[in-house]
Amino acid sequence: MRHLAILLLMLTFSPSLFAEEIRIPIGQQGLPEVAMPARGESKSRVLDRFGLADEERPSVGQPPITRWDYREFSVYFEGDRVINSVRHHQRTQPTAQEESKP
Repeated sequence: MRHLAILLLMLTFSPSLFAEEIRIPIGQQGLPEVAMPARGESKSRVLDRFGLADEERPSVGQPPITRWDYREFSVYFEGDRVINSVRHHQRTQPTAQEESKP
């Protein structure tokens, strides 16, 4: 009986019951209206549509995967073909209500 009373006392004053809730806004994943290369497009087609990349990363692995970084997105190639295009993370501005919270 004494152990039960101690357990209940510990649970009553547990720090987790008095924890502060912190909300961290999740950023948006780029602008939805940004055109990006489609899967299967060739490097030459991407070059024609979007121009030179801001940075071209060297090929890695087998089969070779290459990444071209543009200002708003990155394009991944396997050989000469697009395998994926990914928008860069865009941080959202906090609302006035979120800024006023302590």
